[in-house]
Amino acid sequence: MTARYSALSLACEALAGHKGWPQAWRKAKPKPAYDSVIVGGGGHGLATAYYLAKKHKRTRVCVVEKGWLGGGNTGRNTTVVRSNYFYPESVALYDLALRLYEGLSRELNFNIMLSQRGILNISHTQAQLEIAARLANAMQLNGVDAEFWGPDEIRKRLPLMTQSLDARYLPNGGVWQARGGTARHDAVAWGYARAADSLGVDIIENCEVTGFVVQNGAGAGVETTFGEIRAEAVGVAVAGHSSELMAKAGVKLPIHSYALQAMVSEPLKPCLDIVVLHLGTGVYASQSDKGEIVLGGGLDRIPSYGQRGNPPMQEIVVSGLIEMFPAFGQLHLMRQWAGVVDVVPDSSPIIGPAPVPGIFLNCGWGTGGFKAIPAGGTLLAHLMATGSHHPVSRPFDLERFSTGRLIDEAARSGIAH
Repeated sequence: MTARYSALSLACEALAGHKGWPQAWRKAKPKPAYDSVIVGGGGHGLATAYYLAKKHKRTRVCVVEKGWLGGGNTGRNTTVVRSNYFYPESVALYDLALRLYEGLSRELNFNIMLSQRGILNISHTQAQLEIAARLANAMQLNGVDAEFWGPDEIRKRLPLMTQSLDARYLPNGGVWQARGGTARHDAVAWGYARAADSLGVDIIENCEVTGFVVQNGAGAGVETTFGEIRAEAVGVAVAGHSSELMAKAGVKLPIHSYALQAMVSEPLKPCLDIVVLHLGTGVYASQSDKGEIVLGGGLDRIPSYGQRGNPPMQEIVVSGLIEMFPAFGQLHLMRQWAGVVDVVPDSSPIIGPAPVPGIFLNCGWGTGGFKAIPAGGTLLAHLMATGSHHPVSRPFDLERFSTGRLIDEAARSGIAH
């Protein structure tokens, strides 16, 4: 740490209200027209803007966000990154994201706090064990690191996990991916925002898109609370609100939006050095750098745009955690929150052109949006710049719902949605 950012100077800045810190990105005002406009200032939207400017040399790019950057799902997740999926199409997508994450701090010159501590999917029934074995084999065949662990290996790595033979969810095996882990969610958003801004991207916060400009049957821009913004290409990356926004263009998407809760405990000493996902309970947990146990579970299956969750789902998640780690029963919860996730019938994302020419979609990520940010941005930028699919994004086109070529990861890799 340089003298400028010593502990004393940081404390003085905090007491002074951070008035001496330079802005990480400009507070831009919208221009009448751009080459590309991206709706959504979360991780996927900011990554798209960065790659449009960096890789495709687009000099007139704008990001519009109705709130503040990273205030949606990017700031409301459990920070897990992984590529332990079943189908080759999914592995290609999520491992592209993970590979990009592995070099992202250097790429953006901003520490995203990537911690590749490893992730373990644990089974407890014979059926789940079969799914775990098939998943490990598929990952290896698809060129992704994976190991199949037996119960002895799990107990050795997780001594706090229940050891009683009478336990309701006694582990009988699991899939280990050493490259999985966590990254700091707000650092990812800020890193992309700062890097995009340095390349000339205009980032406009508190600017809501109220409709689309459609000319001769094609998208020609967006209508916002700041006025009309014209663009040759419009990218939509608004997660759980995708169906709501695209309805303004007359497009009905096969999406249902649900609340996905997460919560954290009080801090404690290091005791959980990997990410754990239990197939039996649907609960996943890790320990943050501050010592908090970060935990979440399955979806609240009542369609909602709420961001608070509810006590019944909290009970399900907390009870699942305690079943796995009885010692955690004495912890106090510090806070909880929810994100709005966009779920499609096959639990895989939609990446591709919308039915309205000139508008391009990045949505349907469900619970997998954060881990896919670098890939989602790369692929949407490619679509907007070239008008055609990248090989990785092609299988996830909206067309698959009419052709029947679905990629049903919910049934194959045991994900929670």
